[in-house]
Amino acid sequence: MQTTLRSTARTALHVAVIMDGNGRWATRRGLVRPAGHRAGAEAARRVIEAAPGLGIGVLSLFAFSADNWRRPRPEVAALMRLMGSYLRTETARAIESGMRLSVIGRRDRLPSSLVRAVERVEHATRSGRRLHVRVALDYSARESITRSARRWAGAAAPPEALGRMIADADDRCLTDVDLLIRTGGEQRLSDFLLWECAWAELYFTDRMWPDFGPADLAAAVAEFHRRERRFGGVPAVVGGVA
Repeated sequence: MQTTLRSTARTALHVAVIMDGNGRWATRRGLVRPAGHRAGAEAARRVIEAAPGLGIGVLSLFAFSADNWRRPRPEVAALMRLMGSYLRTETARAIESGMRLSVIGRRDRLPSSLVRAVERVEHATRSGRRLHVRVALDYSARESITRSARRWAGAAAPPEALGRMIADADDRCLTDVDLLIRTGGEQRLSDFLLWECAWAELYFTDRMWPDFGPADLAAAVAEFHRRERRFGGVPAVVGGVA
């Protein structure tokens, strides 16, 4: 079975980011946790602005996982309000900069006002080509894979179609992740883009997400370019010796 979505013709990078550490960043400063999420939204703006100049064509940001519903209700409500406000205020900026913004994950559990904000920004920025920003809300890779497997089995589709269905389940982004970044010191995927990260280079940093900026993104991309990616093959031949 074909398990990768790689395209040899693609040169722009697909970078995924697990934006971890907002709450801890706030707590260490004696602030309420929502203050950390607001600071994290500003960090996202900085990273989005820097991404195209670093050769990034797709930027997938993990904002709220399916497991995050377990957090205290006031924090979840604040996150939903923040996300809706972010999407509304960023629409004009996205259009002006040629950015496409889309949301992946479930929508049936999101507040109706947030769903409307998502639909408006997706429609307004659908023609953006400079950078595709994908925000994962109420997202679980296992759920996405399970839904797609059921569709695949019911459609009697060829084996190679399953991978496309998994990516297509959310927003038709059909490229593997090249580089996965996780901030905040943790070193795990936390159910984020498991299929698409099959061949991703992993980059972990202790820096909390609100402190993460363009220089940190550039350092991660530079580290990515220093790594040799063989995709199960052998090292490149240098001077006739493998």
